Amino acid sequence: MILVTGGAGYIGSHTIKALLSRGYEVVALDNLSVGHREFVLCEEFVKADLLDREALERVFQKYPIRSVIHFAAKTAVGESVENPEVYYYNNVVGTLNLLSAMRAHGVGEIVFSSSAAVYGDPERIPIPEDHPKRPKSPYGRTKLMMEEILADYSRAYGIRYVALRYFNAAGSDPEGVIGEWHDPETHLIPIVLEAALGVRDHVEIFGTDYPTPDGTCIRDFIHVVDLAEAHVLALERLREGRAGPAYNLGTGVGHSVREVIEVCKRVTGRDFRVVEGPRRPGDPPALVADPTKAKQELGWEPRFTELEEIIATAWEWMLKLYGRR
Repeated sequence: MILVTGGAGYIGSHTIKALLSRGYEVVALDNLSVGHREFVLCEEFVKADLLDREALERVFQKYPIRSVIHFAAKTAVGESVENPEVYYYNNVVGTLNLLSAMRAHGVGEIVFSSSAAVYGDPERIPIPEDHPKRPKSPYGRTKLMMEEILADYSRAYGIRYVALRYFNAAGSDPEGVIGEWHDPETHLIPIVLEAALGVRDHVEIFGTDYPTPDGTCIRDFIHVVDLAEAHVLALERLREGRAGPAYNLGTGVGHSVREVIEVCKRVTGRDFRVVEGPRRPGDPPALVADPTKAKQELGWEPRFTELEEIIATAWEWMLKLYGRR
């Protein structure tokens, strides 16, 4: 059985759907602070927090867990700057509690949800896995710390792990069963689509003077279904002893904020107000993955390679979420 922490969240719920389609038995754990219980498609669900060691102990006693996929974490960069203690405690201490429970019950495999935030400002584009790691936020530093903790636990205790460094997760389940739903919303594509729906008054571009072709930030958007598939492949390769320790997950193609807005207008057939604002602190001009290693070693290949395709699935979900046509 596979334990998925953060299983009610955006990427966790899509990964559970992918695992179930492959015939895996899954138990989801989530404290539901930001996740949605209705997104958990497996039968076994435990509402618990990784900071509750007794609850974790009960989960490992009750279920025959063989492997863990670990998503549970706080993820808002800005919030981590304002309140770093919550991030270090929740993300790092929570992970240590999880690893202690794994060790106590002989569970030796974990796929970890890391982030491109471990890199900080890139020295070169696209970014390979061996790029220097200088995270700019407490959030990014917690992800890097957890990767280093996993490496130490691997050397000392034999725990096998893979860290998957996502770039910008986007899109929704093409079947419309689950999707992206944050409150408050912080991701660019759903924010733009909410403006297209009239849920928001406008979209604000944070910075138009970056050293990029159109002056706005460039990001690598990777479909959540492709991220989910990468977790399944990483787990399978890990069990074969052929994976690790870290992989970038992105398409290898960057799109600017202005480009995303224009594609959203095209996909939705709707216009909306766009406001230009100042830069946000800590936003690198460009973040684009070099996904070569994941393709070669995991056998992973993104299905959704066109921005229009990604946005179209997000739009269909948004229409369903708000019940409008």
